[in-house]
Amino acid sequence: MAPSFGRSISFPLSPARSFKPRSAAAACHVRSISLPCRSHPLLSHLQSHIAAVRSWLLQDHGDASASASVSAGLAHIHALHAALADLLLLPDPQDALRRSTAAADRLLDAFLLLADAHQGFHEALLDLTHHVADARAALRRSDAARLASALRSQRRAEKEIARLASTVSAAAAATKYSSRLGLGATAEETEMTAALMDAATASAAASAAVFTAAASMSSAAASSCSCKKTPAFAAFAKKASPETAQVALDRFEELEQCIDESESSCHKVFRAILHTRVALLNIQTPTF
Repeated sequence: MAPSFGRSISFPLSPARSFKPRSAAAACHVRSISLPCRSHPLLSHLQSHIAAVRSWLLQDHGDASASASVSAGLAHIHALHAALADLLLLPDPQDALRRSTAAADRLLDAFLLLADAHQGFHEALLDLTHHVADARAALRRSDAARLASALRSQRRAEKEIARLASTVSAAAAATKYSSRLGLGATAEETEMTAALMDAATASAAASAAVFTAAASMSSAAASSCSCKKTPAFAAFAKKASPETAQVALDRFEELEQCIDESESSCHKVFRAILHTRVALLNIQTPTF
């Protein structure tokens, strides 16, 4: 069991508040009021990221801010897994997971599902890139047949992303902590296990929100090509006014930019989740 820490530690990614004291005396006073805490600083660091993710989830993720939501959500998930990776290097969480095999198994299953979902999301983004490029080219050339084909392919990619969002939402519900997972554990081990399960739940919930925002943005771009008299989009390119066509082009350009910005972040999140799962496997099957 690692000893308790009686000092405060600041981390670069922590969303905790920061301020500048007005004087050196004030700075000394701020340092003097730090109180001992039984929780390990890295556990507090992880909990602050869980709180940041939950706060982000409560924000409005409407169509107007879908692009920002995707980027911000991926950044939150990546930071959460970075904090989780640091914590899993300590003996306390390792001991807690070895004593609670049910929690460890659920975490392994959850992170495997999340890794698969983010890999699928990355592939869907690549598909969307091609379909959006085709749709933009069709609009510029007033090629109705090509536009209809591109939009059908785009809808299929949207449905896949929506399916991934539904899958990880179920994973978020499945990883909620239950006290039954910590029977016979000490208070410190129970706190540690609960934090790890909360991290998995927050990661899954944030992933679902990111996927939903991306699907919503794609749907908004495709809907900008709709016409009341031509719901199948087949004649849009020929009948749309220049202003209407420009609105559609702007939507597709915004979607394409969002995909470009999210692609590398999505890959980083995928690798971070894989790293987390490997760490869990190493805890269950330690090498000597």
